[in-house]
Amino acid sequence: MRAMNDAQTVLITGTTTGIGRHAALHLARAGHHVIATGRNAAALAALRVEAEGLRLDVVTLDVTDRASLEHAAAEVVRLTDGRGVDALVNNAGYGEMAPMLEVREADVRAMYETNVFGLLAVTQAFLPAMVARGSGRIVNISSVGGRVTLPLFGAYNSTKYAVESLSDAMRMELQPLGIRVVVIEPGGIKTEFANTSVRKVDTYRRADSPYAPVYAGIDEVKAQSERLAADPLVISRVIERAVTARSPRARYMAPFYGRVIVALAAWLPTRTFDWLMARAMGVTRARLTLSGRHGAPTG
Repeated sequence: MRAMNDAQTVLITGTTTGIGRHAALHLARAGHHVIATGRNAAALAALRVEAEGLRLDVVTLDVTDRASLEHAAAEVVRLTDGRGVDALVNNAGYGEMAPMLEVREADVRAMYETNVFGLLAVTQAFLPAMVARGSGRIVNISSVGGRVTLPLFGAYNSTKYAVESLSDAMRMELQPLGIRVVVIEPGGIKTEFANTSVRKVDTYRRADSPYAPVYAGIDEVKAQSERLAADPLVISRVIERAVTARSPRARYMAPFYGRVIVALAAWLPTRTFDWLMARAMGVTRARLTLSGRHGAPTG
């Protein structure tokens, strides 16, 4: 698999924290022209300072806001002298934890606005220039959770399943136009993702919830996941490969244990795999008790 020789102009969404920020710096240090975008202007300014001397520009972009997207698209035209970007990395996204019994519709809609509709809007904004050139690369950051569903992450995982399907359609539709579409499926990575997910759990805690004992054990689950989390460099290298390889794979999954989980999901009986995932998240019969007429929750 040979890499392209020329430096690429790469736009990355969601670069104020986590995978996006690390990837922006990694690609810029590799000699690419990076256009780093995000909602937090102060965080973007700090990123620009850290990238001093590198070809990294910052543009404010809220993927859920049409006016913000139009402004960012105009800035990209200016920064690229009208050529547009060689590669778009759709990284903006987030996840929240809550059981399906209690998850709020507003929270689900907000995740879809960023993770799905935002991704589609950004892609449609920057695709025309690629189509006109007959070349380009779309890299969609999905998740192992787009292949396997975890208890408490059902709503978030569903957004990533949507990303997987949208990416499949894009790959088939855009390949004849000279545009490659790649999906990257990270597993646990040392970023702020887990902290963001756990913070939202606090808004769901209720003494009368049948999931009260599960909520109480969330910090333990978080600690366990952090022990298994990989360095963001693992994903930054995969993103670089997806952007620069002449013949990239349709999907990349990293770190390795994500492939093990997906393989187990395919190999084990569904009931057995469900039991394993539920146990890992603390959603077990021993911990769950019904409230109200069935009695008060216990620890």
